[in-house]
Amino acid sequence: MKNIKQLFVIAAFVAVGLPLIVADAAFAADVAGVKETQDFIRSVITVVAGFAGLVAAGFFVMGGFTYITSSGNPERLDRAKNTLLWSGIGLAIVIAAFVISNIVVTLATNAFGS
Repeated sequence: MKNIKQLFVIAAFVAVGLPLIVADAAFAADVAGVKETQDFIRSVITVVAGFAGLVAAGFFVMGGFTYITSSGNPERLDRAKNTLLWSGIGLAIVIAAFVISNIVVTLATNAFGS
């Protein structure tokens, strides 16, 4: 049993240390590569923000429909109000994240001249 533990420890050190010894050198990317990466990240952020806005709109519709059809039932009315409230908060967070990410990308572009 002791030999198995020692073998496991040695194998773990080899598994962790070997990539550090054999790894190739990483050099800084050229400006064109950074520009492509920046455009890719900006596109991903735009798609995710659009999808999140679509989901929030769906929750607004669902909350509004529940509010209209609650027929004075206080439980359904509270659930509809909470759905509308939290979908509004989520949409505000998505819009704020989108704006902040665009500000950061713009500042980085101006700072690094890409």
